[in-house]
Amino acid sequence: MRRSKLELYEDILTALAYKHLTVDAIAYACNMDCFALSQRLDFLLKSGLVEEKNYKNKTRYALTHIGLAIFKTLTITRRLEKLQTTTSGVDETLKMIPAFPEYDEETSKRTRQNENY
Repeated sequence: MRRSKLELYEDILTALAYKHLTVDAIAYACNMDCFALSQRLDFLLKSGLVEEKNYKNKTRYALTHIGLAIFKTLTITRRLEKLQTTTSGVDETLKMIPAFPEYDEETSKRTRQNENY
């Protein structure tokens, strides 16, 4: 199935989240061709999410502070979506469990008094 542009951008941000990479390394990590990647990188550069850095005559790409914040937001959103889908099954399970009566101090005092006699 074909990935959307948002998913491609997410993949690029994920690849760049932990280290500075060249175009070839990003393409390999994201499983996409270099031409499509260069178009996506141009957009991310113009948006201020990614920056170019030159190391030893090689151009590497890295996330900016804004790019890192967006990456973290997307990661949290994905985790919350997974949590939401898993909690729906838990809610149904909790409905099947019988409810315990409320804790009442008077009832517990009477129970303790009966046990002492």
